[in-house]
Amino acid sequence: MKFEHFFRSTVGIGLTAVLLLALPFIAALGGQAWVRILDFAILYVFLALGLNIVVGLAGLLDLGYIAFYAVGAYTWALLASPHFGLHWPIWAILPLGAGLACFAGVVLGSPTLKLRGDYLAIVTLGFGEIVRIFMNNLNAPVNITNGPQGITLIDPVSFGAFKFSGTTQIFGFALSGPQKYYFLLVALAILVIIINIRLQNSRIGRAWQAIREDEIAAKAIGINTRNLKLLAFAMGASFGGVAGGIFSAMQGFVSPESFSLIESIMILAMVVLGGMGHIPGVILGAVLLTVLPEVLRYGVGPVQMAIFGKMLVDPESLRMLIFGLALVLVMRFKPAGLWPSPERKRELTEAKP
Repeated sequence: MKFEHFFRSTVGIGLTAVLLLALPFIAALGGQAWVRILDFAILYVFLALGLNIVVGLAGLLDLGYIAFYAVGAYTWALLASPHFGLHWPIWAILPLGAGLACFAGVVLGSPTLKLRGDYLAIVTLGFGEIVRIFMNNLNAPVNITNGPQGITLIDPVSFGAFKFSGTTQIFGFALSGPQKYYFLLVALAILVIIINIRLQNSRIGRAWQAIREDEIAAKAIGINTRNLKLLAFAMGASFGGVAGGIFSAMQGFVSPESFSLIESIMILAMVVLGGMGHIPGVILGAVLLTVLPEVLRYGVGPVQMAIFGKMLVDPESLRMLIFGLALVLVMRFKPAGLWPSPERKRELTEAKP
């Protein structure tokens, strides 16, 4: 039995590795735009896993998570662009961005320790909007963020002379910029997933889950709820900071419009749709809510032309209608998410007396 389990695990890991290696080349058959969509799907996996610590494990409703994404993005933009004439390397900027986002998480968490539910959601929502407005107006009297115009000509990720922008020949394969970023993001995603699994299965992770289920009972058995809440905000924010830095390098441009409230809501929807507190489910939710809208964006128009011979409904409006309806149906018939944790599934499906 042990050998059979080992064999199945090995085969599963091998097939997953082959799929991950082949995916950017398969996507490139439809154009580099699809490779970029894969890149953004992995970025949203970072963000969803970070928010899952706060919402899924610790049970703290955070609607301002996009603020930490903005902190990481602007840290990279300010330290790797002509804006201040600085061009720091990735090994210096990325940890700094994660650290600053972590500090912002502590700043957000400190005044919200006694808040729960709707009140906590409102405060975190306000924090996210404050950061966005702050970035939007920090161009006078000293121009730091360049205001609504944003920061351009941001340096891409590079290791020495090897840059992740443009096309590069590697072992006879021509790798485009999005494909190179894909492999970098996959490597970082594996590291982030390992960290999340270790956290969830640690004493800290179990303490977070105890706070989520019943904070008063957790405090009664000796759990330091104050410190652990702050740690949840800090750890979750750090993943957002890393994602923001890579986003800034990939885009080459950042502006406050990229960090609106709707982005926070979308990341929260990924966590809830996939299955709060369950890492595979959260990853599934992030990938689906990133890729599915783009599939609808490119597919709605041709389908209407094939059936009716003309465009009856604007593709963008119909895309969002179908997308919203799909979310409502999933939440109606799968309230625990598409891939809930076994514990959560048992809670919702156990027979009522």
